[in-house]
Amino acid sequence: MYRRIIAPSVLAASLLLVIPASAADFTPGAPGIGDPYYPASGNGGYNVSHYDLRLKYQPATDLLEGTATLLATTQQDLSRFNLDFGLAVSEVRVNGAKATFAKSGSHELEITPAAPLPKGRSITVVVKYAGKPSELKIDGWTAWQRTPDGGVAAQEPDSAVWWFPSNDHPLDKATYDVSVKVPDGTQAISNGVLQGQSSKLGWTTYNWRSNKPQASYLATLAVGKFDITTDKTASGLPVLNAYSKDLGDNDGAARASVERTKDVAEWLESVFGKYPFNALGGYVPNVPSHFALETQTRPFYSPAQFAKGANVSVVVHELAHQWYGDSVSVKGWKDIWDNEGFASYAQWLWSEKEGEGTAQELADWVYAQHPADDPFWKVKPGDPGPDNQFDAAVYDRGALAIQALRNTVGDTSFFKILKGWPAEHAYGNAAVGDFVTYAEKVSGKPLAGLFDTWLFQPARPSNSAAAKARFVARAGISGAQPGKAADPVKPVEPKSWKQISDTHSVHAGH
Repeated sequence: MYRRIIAPSVLAASLLLVIPASAADFTPGAPGIGDPYYPASGNGGYNVSHYDLRLKYQPATDLLEGTATLLATTQQDLSRFNLDFGLAVSEVRVNGAKATFAKSGSHELEITPAAPLPKGRSITVVVKYAGKPSELKIDGWTAWQRTPDGGVAAQEPDSAVWWFPSNDHPLDKATYDVSVKVPDGTQAISNGVLQGQSSKLGWTTYNWRSNKPQASYLATLAVGKFDITTDKTASGLPVLNAYSKDLGDNDGAARASVERTKDVAEWLESVFGKYPFNALGGYVPNVPSHFALETQTRPFYSPAQFAKGANVSVVVHELAHQWYGDSVSVKGWKDIWDNEGFASYAQWLWSEKEGEGTAQELADWVYAQHPADDPFWKVKPGDPGPDNQFDAAVYDRGALAIQALRNTVGDTSFFKILKGWPAEHAYGNAAVGDFVTYAEKVSGKPLAGLFDTWLFQPARPSNSAAAKARFVARAGISGAQPGKAADPVKPVEPKSWKQISDTHSVHAGH
């Protein structure tokens, strides 16, 4: 027999290949995902692929009991990891074994598994919890609204913390199954398709499923007594709209608006391409807030959105987000223009379609009504800062930039970009710079300077820049006398403008 003699140094090297990493090689996942606007949001070290939420809610007491099961994959050798959550936790298990846990910061749940978790491993995390969401305040505010007959979770940039543990940042999207047990006679509304409902011993359980990736802040829950309408689109998608039974004088206007969901979505498909999800709808609970939110497949609308009558424009805005914001989500919250600029511009296109003011007339109006010293121009839609994330400038100046793009590249390339972008990045994340690169690729034009002027400079673009974008020229010139400078004519306010500008209250709750 021939026996190979292995040198000690070679033996040591070979053993390194088979000996697992020591405990010292495992490190905690970061307590934040790295967003400079919200350093505590999200977590590092893992990605979630699916949430299974089993909930029981008692409207009379606001008591929410839950068991959340998270399916995830580790992205590093993990000794410990965090979830974002605020309610009281009674037990945590990782891969079936009990884990130790502790609370830190305003909403961090630190979990230490019984054994370290190697990189690339599929893990299952089960969290059992209970609490009253309305009593949870983080940094002085709450995303949970109580209603006369229940409660609602809907807010941006955070809402999950109040009702389920998560990796709470749009960078980590997942699919969802949400099962909610409520007293008989009460309904539970969530995202996606209702898979079924059943009643037993005085409680009714509703099972909802979202089968496409969904950011945690876009997950919603509404418990109460609703009138529900159902329908199907021409392609067979289920449509479900829900209205609290006590909306009072706002009831008719709310229904007249939200019941337009199906035909608004059909029109948006002609602008942005095929609808990206498995369900459609909206809901209007009896809450005191004024904002609306693009909760995935089923936008949330405050009754106040309809206090002045029907408001189809806000429906257009929130449904446009299903493409721009929900399917294609921000990489970081500084990229909010990728969401709000395009949802606002969809309203401009709707106004054009309805004969209430063209997008060009709206752009001329926005540019003309804000003089150079207006603080409006200090906000940079491409990176507004956390305090100005939902400032009117992000919406109006953001849409103005899109009209500047349209006038620069022409309608053929422009509408190709509008459809191509959500298809190119479907169910993913993108930054403002990614959109600029894409628009340049499709149009064949250099556009960095245009976007810098309209999105990133804290000053009113000059008249020459406006003329280049075809704003001043469209506004017209009058009063020209020989030897005297002409005065620009102030555009006439488009009929749709007031309702569009009122939509800027959509995030006033934060």
